[in-house]
Amino acid sequence: MEIVSCQAIGPARPVCGFQNPEDLAVLPGRRSLLVSEIGGMEGNRAGALSRYDLHDDERTVLFRGGDADGVAASWGDPSCPGPPTPAFSPHGIDLARRQDDTLQLLVVNHGGRESVEFFEVEKRRAGYELDWRGCAVAPEGSWLNDVVTLPEGGFLVTHMMPRRAGPGQFLEFAKAMLLRMDTGHVLEWQPGRGFSRVPGTDIPFANGLEISADGATLYLNSSAAGQVRRIARDTGELRGHAVVRSPDNSTWAEDGRLWVASLKASFSDFTHCTELERGACPAPFEIVALHPETLETEVVYAGGGAPMGGGTVGLQVGGELFVGSFAGDRILRVVLDR
Repeated sequence: MEIVSCQAIGPARPVCGFQNPEDLAVLPGRRSLLVSEIGGMEGNRAGALSRYDLHDDERTVLFRGGDADGVAASWGDPSCPGPPTPAFSPHGIDLARRQDDTLQLLVVNHGGRESVEFFEVEKRRAGYELDWRGCAVAPEGSWLNDVVTLPEGGFLVTHMMPRRAGPGQFLEFAKAMLLRMDTGHVLEWQPGRGFSRVPGTDIPFANGLEISADGATLYLNSSAAGQVRRIARDTGELRGHAVVRSPDNSTWAEDGRLWVASLKASFSDFTHCTELERGACPAPFEIVALHPETLETEVVYAGGGAPMGGGTVGLQVGGELFVGSFAGDRILRVVLDR
């Protein structure tokens, strides 16, 4: 049953008023977050990008599809057909500095087209705002999930599985989740070269993705295999893996470890949550800290039920953990033991 109450329980306080806040990124100054409010992975429902103020819990919508009508693309692929339509549905996001020190937000989009959208993040009197700057439309049949910026420019993005019409999509899900067949991989995009497949990244249901600061090592999450794989980017060599049940998004924590959201929901729980019309998903989850070298793991937070379940991302900001979800109306703020 969905969670309707928006009351705190112990150190965990929900902040309601969002739409499926699937991914989070902290803005400079650490006073606010960027929030990816996904509509639908199938592109059948629109979403938005918003700013969440940590001081007063205020949510401000920064971008919806159609907001940039008439704007010409200046970043990304020159063949970008123009700004996102009103069907825009954001998924994974990544905030990083471009080589000219401009602050850039990359956004996986399912609405109207399967793409990675480029936004410039600018500080103005009212706070940080977003300006659409361009896109890179994914290869035909792609179904993207998470994105990371490369230090030298360009980006990496996970392709979960082929996108099919009708019953063919259920077959792809079955291959990944039941048979644990390699259905996904990582794609690299570079200006002037477009998309290419990254060797050594074939995996069942590729989900969250992170990269070392030097760009040499990938940390690739397989929801179906229950693994976070450590992969050498230049050769594709597998350099170990950690066992994490249904890993979703990963973020870098202040101590240098990766914090990985682990969804512990059954298939029926997941299906129920995707059909929510109010409240929050009750499905159990954990935020697991992963050492990037030893691959040792530690559970830093376990949730489920009230005040929020279904956690897909865990982001540390000082002494607090912020948890987003693929389904529901809230972000969870948790005071951490120091």
